[in-house]
Amino acid sequence: MKFDTIIIGGGLSGLVCGISLQKGGRKCAIVSAGQNALNFSSGSFGFLSRLQDGTEVTEPLKAIPSLNEEHPYSKIGVEKVSRYAKNVKSFFSECGISLYGDDTKNSYMITPTGNVKNTWMAMDEICLFPSKDFKVGDKALIVNMQGYLDFNTQFIASSLENKGTACRIESVKLDSMERLRKNPSEMRAVNIARVMDNEQERTKFISTVKSLLADEDVIILPAVFGLKDKDDISKIKASLGIKTLFVGTMPPSIPGVRAQMLLKSAFEEAGGSFLIGDEAKNVALSDGRVNAIYTENLGNVALEADNFVLATGSFFSKGLVATPNRIYEPLFDLDVDFDEDRNNWYDPKFFNKQNYMGYGVITDSSLKAVKGGKSVDNLYVVGSVLSGMNSLYEYCGSGVSIISAMFVADSILGR
Repeated sequence: MKFDTIIIGGGLSGLVCGISLQKGGRKCAIVSAGQNALNFSSGSFGFLSRLQDGTEVTEPLKAIPSLNEEHPYSKIGVEKVSRYAKNVKSFFSECGISLYGDDTKNSYMITPTGNVKNTWMAMDEICLFPSKDFKVGDKALIVNMQGYLDFNTQFIASSLENKGTACRIESVKLDSMERLRKNPSEMRAVNIARVMDNEQERTKFISTVKSLLADEDVIILPAVFGLKDKDDISKIKASLGIKTLFVGTMPPSIPGVRAQMLLKSAFEEAGGSFLIGDEAKNVALSDGRVNAIYTENLGNVALEADNFVLATGSFFSKGLVATPNRIYEPLFDLDVDFDEDRNNWYDPKFFNKQNYMGYGVITDSSLKAVKGGKSVDNLYVVGSVLSGMNSLYEYCGSGVSIISAMFVADSILGR
C-alpha cells in the first residue's frame, strides 16, 4: 500500500500532523498501537510553564529565546512558533474542540490533586484562572459521585479554602452508579461518563445537586460529563443556574478521551486512513531514506510512502525504551540523547526534576531524525519523543506536540 505520508503514532502530535497533511491534499495513514497519553490528559494544554532552570513562565512566546538551542521550539523558531500558536484555537475548533485561553499568556488551573498549575489553554469545561491566588467564590459546594475515588474533593477544598473560599463537600448516590460500585475498577471516569451521557440519568444528577445547594455561589464538579456530546456541559451549567466549574480527575480523562475521538474523526473525515490496534514492527531503509514499514497486523504487506513521521511518544507509549545501560528508540534505532551515567538519569526525590524525561530522539534543524550521526532524508520526528526538552518539568508536552506537528506538516507540504 502506498501513501504520501505515513505517521507512526496516533496521539496528539500524530493526529494534528495527519489532519494538517490531509487538509493540504496529501494521502496519509496513521498507524496506532492503542491508547496514548492524550487519553490521560486533564483537558488542558501546556505550552511552556517553566524554563529549564526552573523559572516560572507567564508569557511563553517571549520565553522561547531563553531555551537551549536543541529545544524543539528553538529549532522551529520564535516567528513560526508564534504563528502556529495563533492558529491553535481555529485548528481545534474545526475538529469540534473548543479551546479557550490567551495564546500569548499562561493561566492557572486546579489539578486533580487540588494543586494550582500554570497552563496555557484548556477545553471549554476545564476552568482557568488569571492568577494562582484567584478566588472562585465566597462559598463552594463540591459534589462527587458516591464511591468515585479519582476526584479528590478534600484536596480541592483545601486549595480553594487557602484562597478564601469556604467549601462544603457532598456526594450524590444514583441507582445507576451502584452497579459500577460493586467493582472498584469499574468506578472510573469513562464508565461514569457513559452513564451521564443518558439524559434521564443526567437529569436525576442535576436535580440531586440542586437539592444539596444551600447558600453557595459556586458548584465544583468532576469533569466526567460530555463523553459523546460536549454540549452536555453547557446544558448542566444552564440547568444548575449558578456558577459551575469542572475540575479534571485522575486518569483516564473524559476531556482527553473526547479530544482523541474528535481528532481521530476529523482525520478520517478528511480522508485519512487510521490503522488502529496495529503496531509498526520493521522498517526498510536504504541510502539514507525510509522506503517502507511493516506492521504487526499486515505482516509482509509493505506500507510505502514518500515521507514518514515518527510520533510514538516517550517512555509511556514505548516510543523510547530504557535498559540498565542505555535508552533507545525501538523501531528505527535512531540516535537518542541520554546521559551514559545511569545515576544522572533520575533524582531520588520523586517531585524533583527527572533528567530522563528530557531524553529523546536527536533531530536536525528541520526535525528530521538522525541515525548514525546523519539525517534520515524523509523521516520526521514530532511530539514527546523529541530530545531537547523536559516535557514534564517544563510542562510543554502538549505545546511541543501541536507546534512540531504543524511545523513538520508544513515542511512536507513545502510551505
